[in-house]
Order: sequence, then C-alpha cells, then structure tokens
Amino acid sequence: MVKKLFEWYATGNHSLHQLTELARREGLVSRVSGGPVGTAQIHAILRNRLYTGEYEWHDIVIKGRHEPIISYNLWERVQLRLEDRGTRKLRKGPRGFPLSGLITCGHCGCAMVGEIKKAKYVYYHCTGYKGKCPEPYVREEMIDAKFTALIDRLRITEEIYQWIVDALHGSAEGERKEHDAAVHRLQAEYDRLTHRLRTMYVDKLDGRIDGVTYDDISRDWRKEQDRCLREIAAHKDAETSYMQEGIALLTMAKELPQAFAKRSLNQKRELLNFVLSNSTWRDGELTGNFRKPFDMIAEMSRPGASPGGESSPQSEGGHLNWWARQDSNLQPDRYERRDNGWLH
Repeated sequence: MVKKLFEWYATGNHSLHQLTELARREGLVSRVSGGPVGTAQIHAILRNRLYTGEYEWHDIVIKGRHEPIISYNLWERVQLRLEDRGTRKLRKGPRGFPLSGLITCGHCGCAMVGEIKKAKYVYYHCTGYKGKCPEPYVREEMIDAKFTALIDRLRITEEIYQWIVDALHGSAEGERKEHDAAVHRLQAEYDRLTHRLRTMYVDKLDGRIDGVTYDDISRDWRKEQDRCLREIAAHKDAETSYMQEGIALLTMAKELPQAFAKRSLNQKRELLNFVLSNSTWRDGELTGNFRKPFDMIAEMSRPGASPGGESSPQSEGGHLNWWARQDSNLQPDRYERRDNGWLH
C-alpha cells in the first residue's frame, strides 16, 4: 500500500487529499487508532526515508539492513513534487477537469483550465493570472482531437519497428560495457572512502584530530559512499532492464495511437504526461514535445523516413543515442498491456 501511495503521487495526478481518499478506499488504517488515515499521516509517509532502505540519525543518512519498499529515485521524485506543490496550484478554475493544468497558454504562459458552460459543455481557457489574455475559450473536444492527432504521429511501420528492435539487440553489449566501467569506477571510489574513514578513525583514537572534526568529515564521506551505492544499484538495474524496457516502450509507442482513442480523458491525461512535455495551446493550435525515446519514434514515423536514413537513431558509444540516459520520468513498468490497449 505504501508503494502504491508513492507511485500514485509521483504521477502528478493526485493531491494529498485525493491520495488520502484513495488510501481509505484501499483499506489503509492508522496503526495507532485503527481508524482511517488522515492527510497528515499520508504526508508523513511520503516524507519518510525509511521506505527506501535508509534512515536518518542525527542528520546522518544510514543504510539500513531492512528490505526497501520503494526505489530511491521514486522517493526523490515524490520529495520534489511535495516541495513544488505550493508553487504549481492553479490560480483559477475548479478541479476535476482532466486537461486542466496539462496545457499552458501560448500567449502568456499561464495554465489552461476547464469550466462548464450552459450546464453541460466543457470549455478550457487561460487563467489570465498575468493579466488579460487574448486566447479565446476552446471546447474540450477540440483539444482532445488535437492531442489525438499529435499521438497519431507515433504510428510506425512493421519494418521500422523491427529495425529498432534489431538495433536495440546490437547495442545491448555496448550498454553493458558502459555500465560495467561505471560500476568499477564507483566501487573504487567507495573503497577509497572506506580506507580514508578507517585511517581517520585511527587518527581520532591517537588524538591527532578531535571528535567534532571527525564527525563532520566522516558524515560527508558516508554521504558520498551512500551516493556510490545508489549509483551502483542504478547501473546494475539499468543493465538488466535495458532491452526489456526498450522493447516495451517501443511496443507501447507502436500500439499507442489505436489505444489512445479508446481511453477516457483521465486515462489519456496519464498517457500524455508519460509521452509529452511542455504542451502549449495558442490560436487554436496545440504543440508539444515528445519525451525520449518517443521523440525519435515520431521523427522516424514521418513520411519519407526509413531505416538507416537520416532519421534513424544513430549509435553512440555502442548504444542507441535515443535510449541512452533516458528521461528519468519514464517508467515503462507503470503501464501494462491489455487486449484493448495500454492501461496504468
């Protein structure tokens, strides 16, 4: 349940109050009172580092012996959103409209929010927080159609699909070598810090440095060791999932246009957050940037693109440059394939 709370909040689609309601519906209760959990308790859970396998003691982060429930990256993404939530509140417009806050106005940069007109029609408009904005109201159906057309650019032929799969297989060896080199470098750095800590501890026992100096320096070195261990774990995870995630994302992109049209607006919002960034509406036109690797897939899907041509992903350092160092927001395992498309 704790893992679900972190994953839900990281999507950006739920407030703390909505998360509390979801937790109650799932049956999460307070260990102390036995009653339903409150928003403050949910907030405390999301702030608790213990679920990553670490804990804090006197401002020192210590690696615990318990099994982590969530990854450090997921915890970090949640912390960033908790710190940012006060600055991203919509200034106007009620909540509950799926596309609210997903698009910014191309005239002034404010958020586009939903509003009901004539008791049944949903229109979106600029909040006008920076002053009067010339962008007119627009029907929800029109924005939905523009997003559908944008996602439709991800249609790829079977030939291009197979070409990228083959290229992924060919680049996996180069990716493995790169991860091995990084792990070796990080392990050497970790061992060097261990040696320094032992030497400095002897100096402390012999009176060559005082206890305060020892505590300050050792705290910093242990933080560096924790960083090394996290990066080593990330490289090992990336090495094992490189092929699986690459093909999963590619398959998802191949089937996304057909599945997208069948989804509800709430489900479309999740997929749009996953695939697009910086969506802007101006004078009736929608623009958006595809996240990696969907940007390269969209480029290869345009008319005239062909395997091995200028639009094809080029090999760089032994792996495909559209997949290497992928966007940390991409989480292919957040979606699963069903008969009628991809669902969270």
